[in-house]
Amino acid sequence: MGHQNKLANKGEKMTSRDISIFNSLRPFSVGFDDMFDQFENMLGNGSLTTHSNYPPYNIRKTGKDKYSIEVAIAGFNKKDVEVEYEDNLLTVRTKQIEKSSNNADNSEIIHKGISQRQFTKSFKIAEDLKVGEADLTDGLLTIECERIVPEFKKKKLIQIR
Repeated sequence: MGHQNKLANKGEKMTSRDISIFNSLRPFSVGFDDMFDQFENMLGNGSLTTHSNYPPYNIRKTGKDKYSIEVAIAGFNKKDVEVEYEDNLLTVRTKQIEKSSNNADNSEIIHKGISQRQFTKSFKIAEDLKVGEADLTDGLLTIECERIVPEFKKKKLIQIR
């Protein structure tokens, strides 16, 4: 583990040797090959160290099977931002910001300390999560998600013949 932390701190790419923990877990799982491949791809190409921290976000568990993703986007309103969900990927991004809309009241900005830079933030969503509503209040975009457990995955007692 110490070797992995040193690599992560230096921003170097992790090798397949460094992520062999995933391969050691494979014999204890059935049907999770895609998940392990995603982790290996994510760690193997160094993408964990290159993700932007903007905008900041929280992932909150709000109930037994409920989650919310909170993205801090102060200075943006709902017409500036779009939320897209496709193929288990939830993406929050800015729409094209028009320069003229910033000076709608014909005032001049003397100091610009509030950034309205373009961004795209993506989240990989589990297949059994349903993405619900999105709400923007006080600069915090909240996207609700709920785990939907299908009947065949629910706990049941198997009769012995």
